[in-house]
Amino acid sequence: RGGSGSLPGLLAECGSFQSSEEEEEEEAGPGPAAAAAAAEQRREERLRRFRELHMKRYEACKLNSQEVVEEDKRLKLPPNWEAKKARLEWELQVQEKKKECAARGEDYERVKLLEISAEDAERWERKKKRKNPDLGFSDYAAAQLRQYQRLTRQIKPDLEQYEKLKEQYGEALYPTSDSLLHGTHVPSKEGVDRMVADLEKQIEKREKYSRRRPYNDDADIDYINERNAKFNQKAERFYGKYTAEIKQNLERGTAV
Repeated sequence: RGGSGSLPGLLAECGSFQSSEEEEEEEAGPGPAAAAAAAEQRREERLRRFRELHMKRYEACKLNSQEVVEEDKRLKLPPNWEAKKARLEWELQVQEKKKECAARGEDYERVKLLEISAEDAERWERKKKRKNPDLGFSDYAAAQLRQYQRLTRQIKPDLEQYEKLKEQYGEALYPTSDSLLHGTHVPSKEGVDRMVADLEKQIEKREKYSRRRPYNDDADIDYINERNAKFNQKAERFYGKYTAEIKQNLERGTAV
């Protein structure tokens, strides 16, 4: 029968009581097992991150040590090591190309010229022209070296005569500190004439460079000392054509 004591009413009251207990459990939070599992998961995550940081630190120390070793090696190398290394690598490449051209039966110089552009060829020609530029006088040692290089470039040895002398004198042609060759060699008349002609050519060229400027006694004296004379000469050279008329008017007394 209906009423508070009936079976349907009791079941409804039990259901409401059970649902209220579930809500209280949800409000109270997870149980101890779930909390322990979450704590263990957080601990594993922290350990994983710690291991990653430790590995990164190890890799950084290893790379730093390698770089220190490489830097020490670079400091011990000569200052022009990079240029020498590039030069050696280039020479190896040239040798490999020569071998390849020889294997194909081609001329390496011709193949190399086919690979050079017109701009590079012009630039190299300009470099050749200014390979030994005359930078003027710096000191006597440099002037003597330039003179020696210029004279040695002009030498054209007589190889046939050299072979004859080598057959005649043998090892005595190559003297050492213990050799006594004074007075044993008589130069040929052609060699003496060639040396005399070269010396006369040097003297003639030297006179052109070291000639004294002629002094004109009839020139106007418009200076008070040598330094002032040089200054006036420079001024006349640069501004003479602009001041010629003014100077003439001052000399005639007709200047305004």
